[in-house]
Amino acid sequence: DKIGVLIAEGEIVGTKGGDGSIGSDDFVKELKKLRDNKSVKAIVLRIDSPGGSSLASEIMWREILLAKKVKPVIASMSNYAASGGYYMAMGADAIVAQPTTITGSIGVFGVLFNAEKFFKNKLGITFDGTKTAEFADLGDYSRPLSPTEKNIIQQSVNQIYKDFTNKVAAGRNLPIQKVLNIAGGRVWSGSDALR
Repeated sequence: DKIGVLIAEGEIVGTKGGDGSIGSDDFVKELKKLRDNKSVKAIVLRIDSPGGSSLASEIMWREILLAKKVKPVIASMSNYAASGGYYMAMGADAIVAQPTTITGSIGVFGVLFNAEKFFKNKLGITFDGTKTAEFADLGDYSRPLSPTEKNIIQQSVNQIYKDFTNKVAAGRNLPIQKVLNIAGGRVWSGSDALR
């Protein structure tokens, strides 16, 4: 009988990982191997991640829930288990953190930039185009966002945050209001997070 240890180290990205990143496809494949291996009686996820892609975090969290139906899954937080790193941990049966672990960061943000002036003033490039629907070019960095586009993106960020906090509440058996009081993107040391 064995205990499987899966190390999740780096920024969370979709599909394939590499040096300094955790790819959701790679993680799912390795966790599934441990889940299906009859000689592995429990799984320890050693997490050292500041977070990353919300979709990739969601995919890995779901796989952790599937694994925990078959055998115990313990999250062991290293230096960082924040944002997406915490997202992974919250699905485990138990979480262990070092006193100096940086964790939490239960929050979501979106960043889009407008490079219109840079292209025009620095490179002498302007853009023109056609589109088949009002929001076909949503997120185009060659122009400012309209108020409606800003609202669409903000609603998406709000929905991801709501899903994240609801999963924290369910995964850690906490009332949603308590989660909302400690979330908001705040980070905690391992000692403070335990409290």
